[in-house]
Amino acid sequence: MSGRLEGLAVLVTGTGGGIGRATALACAREGAHVVGCDLNPGPSDETVELVRAAGGRMDAIAPVDLSTPEGATAWVDAAAALAGGVDVLINNASAIRFGAIDALSYEDWQFTMRNELDIVFLVTRAAWPHLVARGGGSVVNVASITASRGAWFMPQNAHGAAKGGVLALTYQLVVEGGPHAIRVNAVSPAMTQTPHTTPMLMDPDGPAEEILSRVPLRRWGQPEDVANAILFLAGPESRHVSGANIPVDGGAAVVG
Repeated sequence: MSGRLEGLAVLVTGTGGGIGRATALACAREGAHVVGCDLNPGPSDETVELVRAAGGRMDAIAPVDLSTPEGATAWVDAAAALAGGVDVLINNASAIRFGAIDALSYEDWQFTMRNELDIVFLVTRAAWPHLVARGGGSVVNVASITASRGAWFMPQNAHGAAKGGVLALTYQLVVEGGPHAIRVNAVSPAMTQTPHTTPMLMDPDGPAEEILSRVPLRRWGQPEDVANAILFLAGPESRHVSGANIPVDGGAAVVG
C-alpha cells in the first residue's frame, strides 16, 4: 500500500464484480476503508474476502436495492456508520436493458433509467450531508462513452440517455458542491471486459472483432483500467479537478 487514500472512508456501489470489484480492491490497497454494496450477496462477499486477503479493509452490505429512496439512504447511512463518515462516493452500480427505439418497451426504458440514472441521484443525495459534514470530499460517477455518441453495434438508446443524464448531473453537482469543497467528476469507459460482457466478447459470431477495430489501442478495457482513473479522481492528486470526464476507452471516442 502506498497510502494515497489512507484513513479515508470510501463508498463504492456495485462491488460484486467487474469495475466495482476492481475499484474496491484499488481503493483498499491505497489505505481506504471501503464499504460496498450489491444486489447479489455471493459475489459481494467474494469481493470482501479478496480485499481482506490482500490486507485491505472492507465491509459490504447485500442485497441492497439502490433504486429506491429508502434503499439508497439506508445503505449510505449504514456505510457511513461502518466507516465513520463519508469522504469519497463512487457511483458505479448499474443495470441495463437494450433494444431499438421501435422495440424497446417503456418498462425496459424505465428500468434502465431507474438503475443507471436514478440510483446516482438517490445515492448522491443521501451521501451529500455526510460529505458536507466532513468538510468536503470527492464524488466519482461512472458514465459511458455512449453518453456523448451513438453506439453502432447494439441499440443503446436508454443506456446512452441515462449515462448522458449522469454526465449532466455531474456537471450540475460541480457547481453545487464547490462551496462545500466537494469535487464531482466522471469516468466514461468504452467496452470493458467484465463478467457481463465476456460472453459477447468471446462469441466468434458476435461483434467483438468489429468493435475492436474501432479502438486505436486495439485492446479491450479491463476493470482495472477504469479503477485506476477512478482512483486518481478520488485521491489527493486531483484536489483541484472538478467537472472532468475522463474517457477510458483506448481512444475509441475520437475515432467516430
